Order: sequence, then C-alpha cells, then structure tokens
Amino acid sequence: MADKSHDGDVAFIKALAELLEQNDLTEIEVMREYGEDDSLNVRVSRQMAVAPAPAYHAPAPAAPQAQATPAAPATPAAPATGGDPAQDPDALTSPMVGTAYLAPEPGSPNFVSVGDKVAEGQTLMIVEAMKTMNQIPSPRAGTVTRILIGDGDPVEFGSPLMIIS
Repeated sequence: MADKSHDGDVAFIKALAELLEQNDLTEIEVMREYGEDDSLNVRVSRQMAVAPAPAYHAPAPAAPQAQATPAAPATPAAPATGGDPAQDPDALTSPMVGTAYLAPEPGSPNFVSVGDKVAEGQTLMIVEAMKTMNQIPSPRAGTVTRILIGDGDPVEFGSPLMIIS
C-alpha cells in the first residue's frame, strides 16, 4: 500500500514551499498519515543568503558613533578608553548572532543606560535569534560605562555589546 501515489502530494509539497517563502522560513517538516502503513514524510528547506553578516564587520565600529538616537549617550565615553572595545576585559560580548534590543519592547525605557549600576544576572538587553528573544544577563556587578550598539542593530557572536566596569 506504500507504493500507492497520491496526486495531492505534489500540490501539498508546492504549498509547503510557498509557505516557506511567504513566512521567510528556512525549513518545514511535515508527516502526513493516510492510514495504516501509508504516510508521507516531507522536509522542505532552503538556504538563506548569509552575505549580510560578514558585511557588518567593516562598519560596526563607526555605526554607534554616527548614531544620534538612543545610543548617543554612550558615544562620549568612547574616546576616553580608546582602542578596540572587543579587547577591553570589561566588555560584554554577544553570545549569539542576532538582533540586539536595548528595551523590552518598542517605546519602553532601555534595560540600562550609561552610568547605571547593575547587579550580576540583571537583564541588560535582548538578542533576538531565530524569532526567539534571549535575555542577556550581566556577568558581574558593576557600572555600565559604554553601550557599543544601538537598538535594533545586528550583532555577531563575540561582538562587544557593552562595557561594564
């Protein structure tokens, strides 16, 4: 009975491919049961262009300094420390690739600002990765001396986010 073909399967697979495209997904896996010993297992996937991530490396240091919006208070401290923020021993780095958000939701106040004292484990920001909001906790108690990214900026694994001293 497993040799029996289902004319609707081709249309079903095409519909899955369209869902993949319309919802900007990378993969869909479905199992259809037609009866005892008769099923269809389908996995439709596509590769996403990964080119934008490496392109972010070049403008990353200039982006926070050129910004005149919520991250602007962080820029005055930039010349004081000098050097590469990623090499700063007090730098908090991104644990994943994603989009960084400084506030819990649009229009809300930021989790922290420059000059705020933070406790170990306190949420500093959110990094959205694969539609999942990941809270980024403070690794230690201290004071936020610099915020190196802006709200909604893309971040890569290991990229510096804040300086907490």
